[in-house]
Amino acid sequence: MEHFERKMMEAGLNQAAIGAFRQNYHALAQGDTGLLPEGNIAPVTQLPSLQDLKKQDDPERVAQLLKKTAVLKLNGGLGTSMGLDKAKSLLEVKEGHTFLDLISMQIKDMRKRFGADVKFVLMNSFSTSEDTNRYMDEKHGDLAKGGYLELMQNKSPKVDLETMLPASYPENPDLEWCPPGHGDIYPSLLGTGMLDKLIQDGIEYVFVSNSDNLGATLDVDLLAHFASKDMPFMMEVCERTESDKKGGHLCVTRKSGKLTLRESAMCPAEDMDAFQDIEKHRFFNTNNLWLNLSKLKSVLEKNDGVLPLPLIKNKKTINPRDDTTAAVYQLETAMGSAIEAFDGAGAVCVPRSRFAPVKTCNDLFALRSDAYLVTDDFRVVLAEGMTKPPVVKLDDQFYKKVDKFDRLVKGKVSLRQCNRLTVVGPALFEEGVVLRGTVEFVNEDGTSATIEGSRTYENGCFKPQDGVFPSSPAKKF
Repeated sequence: MEHFERKMMEAGLNQAAIGAFRQNYHALAQGDTGLLPEGNIAPVTQLPSLQDLKKQDDPERVAQLLKKTAVLKLNGGLGTSMGLDKAKSLLEVKEGHTFLDLISMQIKDMRKRFGADVKFVLMNSFSTSEDTNRYMDEKHGDLAKGGYLELMQNKSPKVDLETMLPASYPENPDLEWCPPGHGDIYPSLLGTGMLDKLIQDGIEYVFVSNSDNLGATLDVDLLAHFASKDMPFMMEVCERTESDKKGGHLCVTRKSGKLTLRESAMCPAEDMDAFQDIEKHRFFNTNNLWLNLSKLKSVLEKNDGVLPLPLIKNKKTINPRDDTTAAVYQLETAMGSAIEAFDGAGAVCVPRSRFAPVKTCNDLFALRSDAYLVTDDFRVVLAEGMTKPPVVKLDDQFYKKVDKFDRLVKGKVSLRQCNRLTVVGPALFEEGVVLRGTVEFVNEDGTSATIEGSRTYENGCFKPQDGVFPSSPAKKF
């Protein structure tokens, strides 16, 4: 471990970051599998729901709570899976606005409406800090003056799989490091001194969420519930559906009686049927979390500055673009797994509208359509009359990366009356295309065909003729 400590100290990392890595490395060296068998847990059967919480209609009460609250957005991702090489939050998503624009305008609107200086924090990584700070200075300098703060994510050394020593890659030393996962929020808050600074500034509560989840806004009913129950930690969860069954779920450990998360990698193979039983294990983590800072500080002090988070071990090559390079472990933790570290932690079931992350260009296509609207307070919501978003499946070969996507999607498409859209092959969407019901576009010759903006396509499979998709289907649904 001394080799890692020396390397991290030379890179300027603080003791909190080193302590968190030390815990992860010891778990790796001891062969900790992190498995959580079905027999060791019990399902969570009932939780309070957001819709049943007391509505906050006293502006003075809300303003007092907001003065004690900070919003923290995780902003460390580059969006590489969508072909981006800058902070994903700088991607234009709706009406000319980026993720950061909408988040910033939400904060400014809340400050104005309630007369409360809501603190705003972005947790940037070494990859996103420069672009993000430049953008914020240029577009939202007024927000910075009102209390914008940057929390820098740490970095972790990769572990050589064969030697268990720090991995070396002289051709590009930056590749010797990796992000430590969003569980790094806790050592970052401690090690940078921001935890103490926020507490000294009178901040008691922090709402944490991903910057690509525009459904995750600061909800005053949730804030009031969290404060009134004096919880140290609260997680927003949604009910699992069939499409969520392979993801993790909330449960209770029989040994401690505490809430915990079980991810698929933590489930023994023989328990996988129970893991995927959405009637038994009903809730999943949205990664929208609420923290009580003084209670967080107390738990950190009891654990020598390191929360006991389960290890996530990822096996990679040191150069992810070259499979012939050395095999390494990347050690990570997840911030939601901290729920088990707190006595009295709780959870609230929230509607699916609070979990709307943009992970793919399929999500981006739906978000840019008229299926979503921007409200007066800059929230992004489903259009009136819609109960669930349309399902969009674009051909990965032509739409997976944003640059290719933008070449083929030339304007806003109407999806308000569309249930499902499937595109096979290259199809160029013009401005004003209207889709209704279940629609498929199938172009098998590989040359882009046009979906004309003056046309409506409804309930059918459409195929191109002379480079244009006619509005009469080749097959009706």
